[in-house]
Amino acid sequence: MDIVIRQARPDDYQPLGDITAQAYLQDGLLDFGEDDWYLGELKDVAKRAAAADVLVATRGDQPLGGVTFVPSGGPMADIARPGEAEIRMLAVDRAARGRGAGEALVRACVDRARATDGCTAIVLSTQHTMYSAHRIYERLGFVRVPERDWNPIPDVDITLLTYELTL
Repeated sequence: MDIVIRQARPDDYQPLGDITAQAYLQDGLLDFGEDDWYLGELKDVAKRAAAADVLVATRGDQPLGGVTFVPSGGPMADIARPGEAEIRMLAVDRAARGRGAGEALVRACVDRARATDGCTAIVLSTQHTMYSAHRIYERLGFVRVPERDWNPIPDVDITLLTYELTL
């Protein structure tokens, strides 16, 4: 059965929030573990869906992972400038990794960005240790933009790397 990428529905929110939170926790991406303030953001898919496009990868009825696509000028954007879309919170269930779900989600975001009037690029932030994600981005033509690296939490050394794909 093939992987299907579609808009997340309300009945997807809980399992997708759990997948996203567990992916970040299991991969050691939250500096404060279960106490990290960002864990609540990762779990709150309904909040993201109200402000952006949340996509889910499924095989049959099984959610495999998801991503948040922020169209140009969207309120969920962290680093997007005018004319840029942004990818946020890409996560795939650990048991489903290596089967193409992550790449399919990123490709769906690129397709949406290309279909967005006035969108000339798509950007994203990633942590240094997200090596599998970096490989997906680079395979799809994203390039590092070190001058746009940033730190979301003042006084804590969490520099996020920036990637960009010019459309």
